[in-house]
Amino acid sequence: MLIAKEFVGYLSRRLVQRLAPVYIDTANPAGLAEAIAEVIIKDLSIEDNLNDEVREILEQYTEYMRKEGVSYQDMFRKIKSTMVTQRKIIRASGRESGDNMKLSRDKITDLSHTLGAMLRKQRETRVKKDPNDTRLEIVKSFTEILQVEEKADKDARAKVLSQKKGILEGSEEYDILHKRYYAEELKKLGIDLGS
Repeated sequence: MLIAKEFVGYLSRRLVQRLAPVYIDTANPAGLAEAIAEVIIKDLSIEDNLNDEVREILEQYTEYMRKEGVSYQDMFRKIKSTMVTQRKIIRASGRESGDNMKLSRDKITDLSHTLGAMLRKQRETRVKKDPNDTRLEIVKSFTEILQVEEKADKDARAKVLSQKKGILEGSEEYDILHKRYYAEELKKLGIDLGS
C-alpha cells in the first residue's frame, strides 16, 4: 500500500484528535478513528489492486521487453496511466502526478469529501461546523500529518539508494529494505509500526 496500514491508523487517530471538539463531537473517538482508517485503506487499495494488475500484465511480456530493450518502469507507467484513465481512478500517488507528497492533492481532496460524508452519517458523531469547513480542516490535517510521513519516506529512500549495490526502485529487494528503513525513521518520530 502507498502508505503503511499502521501509519493510516496513526493518521486516523490524529485526524480525530484534530477535529474534536471544534469540528465534531464523538462519543467513541477510537471507533471513529477505526472507521476513518477503514475508509482510507479501502480507497488506497484500489490503486494497489491496479498496480498488481499491471504487474500481472507485464509478467506476460517479460521476454519481449528484454529482447526489445524496453524499460519495465516505462511500460508500467504507460499501462497504469491508460488503465487509470479508462477506469476514472483518482491517482493516489502524488509523485506520479507531480505533487511532492506521497498522496496527491486530488486524492486528499477526494478522501476529504468521502470522510466528510462518512462523519455526517456516523451515529456517535455530530458535525458541529459547516460541512465544507470540516472538509477543509480534514485536508489541512491530512497534509500536515503526511509531511511527517514524507520526511520518513524520503530518509528511507535515501538509505536504500545509498547502498553500494545498485538497487532498482520497485524491486523486491528495494521494497524489503525500504519497509525496514521506513519503520526505523517513523520510530525516531515516535510512531511505532510494529513488526
